[in-house]
Amino acid sequence: MRPRLADWMTPVDRDILELLYNKGGAHELVLSPRIIAENTDWSRQTVREHLMSLRTHDLVEYYDETGGIYRLSDRGRAYLEGELDATELEDDD
Repeated sequence: MRPRLADWMTPVDRDILELLYNKGGAHELVLSPRIIAENTDWSRQTVREHLMSLRTHDLVEYYDETGGIYRLSDRGRAYLEGELDATELEDDD
C-alpha cells in the first residue's frame, strides 16, 4: 500500500521517492533530476523543484552534490516503508 501524502506533498513527490526506492529492484537508485524526469511523467524543472522540497524535509539527500545526484535518505525510506507517518512530515515547514 502506498503511504498517504503529507499536506505539502503532491503525486510528484511520491513518484520521485518511489523511483529512488526502486522497490523490487536489487538496490535503491541514485539519480539526477534529468534521469528522474526521463523515468516519470514529470518535467525536469518540476522534478528539480520537488527534489529541493523533499531535501528540505529530509526525505532525499545528495549522493553527489557537485553532480546533482540524489538518493533516498533514511527518513525517506522510513516514510515509504510505513515507519514514518505523513502526519509526522506535516509540521516540518
